[in-house]
Amino acid sequence: MTPASGPLAPGVLSIALVSEHASPLATLGGVDAGGQNVHVAALAGALADRGHRVTVHTRRDAPGLPDRVALREGVEVHHVPAGPARPVPKDRLLPYMDEFGRRLAREWRARTPDVVHSHYWMSGLASLGAARELGLPLLHTYHALGTVKRRHQGLADTSPPERIGCETEVGLGCDRVVATCRDEVAELVRMGVPAYRIGVVPCGVDTDRFTPVGPVAPRGPFRYRLVQLGRLVPRKGAAVSVAALARLPGAE
Repeated sequence: MTPASGPLAPGVLSIALVSEHASPLATLGGVDAGGQNVHVAALAGALADRGHRVTVHTRRDAPGLPDRVALREGVEVHHVPAGPARPVPKDRLLPYMDEFGRRLAREWRARTPDVVHSHYWMSGLASLGAARELGLPLLHTYHALGTVKRRHQGLADTSPPERIGCETEVGLGCDRVVATCRDEVAELVRMGVPAYRIGVVPCGVDTDRFTPVGPVAPRGPFRYRLVQLGRLVPRKGAAVSVAALARLPGAE
């Protein structure tokens, strides 16, 4: 079994990132295209900058997509056929994860990565069987937890009922969980995932792109400015900002 394009130099790893619904190639701002897409693209680029070879495996969601697309030097995106080749809301993708996992196992037999890092619970579920079958080390990042979503959204939560059990299975089955904050660690421990399996790597900011200097929007004749960042979907809380603005005199 060999890596994608021949032998690698000493110290260079072949890394598989699995992001079943959040492609780094997607146009941001859609219902299911946001922070995870950016996170995976930035992580892949940072690993490539260190000399590693990265493949991002994501579900094929359009019939005309090529099998592989170069994202940048050292990073390629692999479109995995699993389920219909069209957009499917992420909360309806679970029935296709067995096929996704079988495709990953077939891919990794031919192009064996040194390490697998799955993103979101369904990617973890699909990766777990393939990684076990081939003896590959598996890291996992949840990006969101079903327990938290159910607690805050209640009946508005559209996650499959199996989600929380599957998230626990992934946390117990992978080699390492990469959490993004201490609250996530506490939530995972309550779910039964041992703390020793979990490390915290906070989400970062691209300080070359986001700086305190540069063009700014002109200020209106107001004392305060309220800024809301996030996609316009209910769970991002834009309604809270709108309600707050109405109660802040002298604010824009």
